[in-house]
Amino acid sequence: MARRKSALPDVHLNLNVRGLTQSATLAINERSAQMIADGRQVYRLGLGQSPFPVPQPVVEELRANAHQKDYLPVRGLLGLREAVAAYHRRLHGIERSASDVLIGPGSKELMFILQLVYYGDLVIPTPSWVSYAPQARIVGRHIHWVATAGENDWRLMPQELDRLCHDDPSRPRVVILNYPSNPTGDSYTVEELKALAKVARRYKVILVSDEIYGETHHRGQHVSIARFYPEGTIISGGLSKWCGAGGWRLGTFVFPQNLRWLLQAMATVSSETYTSTSAPIQHAAIRAFEGGWEMEQYLAQSRRVLRALGRAVWKRLERAGATVSEPVGGFYLFPDFSPLREKLAARGVTDSPGLCEALLQETGVATLPGTEFGRPPEELTLRLAYVDFDGSRALTAAQQRPMTEDLDRAFLELYCPNVVHGIEAMAKWATASP
Repeated sequence: MARRKSALPDVHLNLNVRGLTQSATLAINERSAQMIADGRQVYRLGLGQSPFPVPQPVVEELRANAHQKDYLPVRGLLGLREAVAAYHRRLHGIERSASDVLIGPGSKELMFILQLVYYGDLVIPTPSWVSYAPQARIVGRHIHWVATAGENDWRLMPQELDRLCHDDPSRPRVVILNYPSNPTGDSYTVEELKALAKVARRYKVILVSDEIYGETHHRGQHVSIARFYPEGTIISGGLSKWCGAGGWRLGTFVFPQNLRWLLQAMATVSSETYTSTSAPIQHAAIRAFEGGWEMEQYLAQSRRVLRALGRAVWKRLERAGATVSEPVGGFYLFPDFSPLREKLAARGVTDSPGLCEALLQETGVATLPGTEFGRPPEELTLRLAYVDFDGSRALTAAQQRPMTEDLDRAFLELYCPNVVHGIEAMAKWATASP
């Protein structure tokens, strides 16, 4: 009698991972691509990927270093760490050395490893980037959501942070501050940063200042909170947003000297996981962080296009009746359609996931619901990324116009048509009668 084969044992996922789904931004990007492949018109305002090309000097440096094949130091190439330290010294007046810098395959990976090695609660203002909380859940960290208010343009106010820390002042905490913000496009004033720094110092929190969009500030006026809380701030950055190199996967963490023990702990974990970041990309990144005239021109024109487009989108959504903050940096807006609640409810839309699904199916506009950013579903908020345009073509056209001139509606319709038409479709849909 033949022996019966035993069945494979059931596969059991780690409890911290069960129930998690794919990152919402990546999921909407893949869904949009599939709809386009099926012949649908889709305005891709879901994934926040820079529309601009990698600057040519950086591309040339990558080409020149394509032969680099050796494993690099876990902390990162020394020349790159020196360039990153000099970059922060030049832009923000923050004294750091190569020994204070950690290079990783994207700031997302570095965020995850930080939570893995540091035992403390994660404090997240809402709305926030979609991956902060899932990372904490995977690691098993306790999450404290701090609700912000639309009347403050969704910024974390110092009194809100103080209220959270007051009852247990010595509890170890990592507070994430992301600005210019994903998902709101807003930023902080210098006075607000000083006040937040004062609270952070009082409770000795570790502040992770996610400044990945810093160079995309529409007026080039980004200020790092590390200027006001240097001893407790880790600056998170990288190439993805301001250098158009999301797929290159290079992130940076810059630590104060007194937190080098934390850098070393992260480097130890890195040595047992990703080993080191891609060698050719690290060599090319030196050119990006060194700056210079070509990089400044690239940034100036990028900001110019984003400033004009962001204001146009903001104004159109306001006219449609949504509550939305004027963008200051990055390429996002976080409109609240609650003022149109009755009109939308009559069409069967009662929450933010339903709002985004109806928009996608009825207009082809792909966005993400506010629930993905930590907001309650009944709020009728969504995030849109105004990036569905040919950034290379827009930059070339902007360069032909004097910097003293604002880029007008005709420019946007010609060089950013998908964004203009998508927002128009969204606005008309939102105000249509049932």
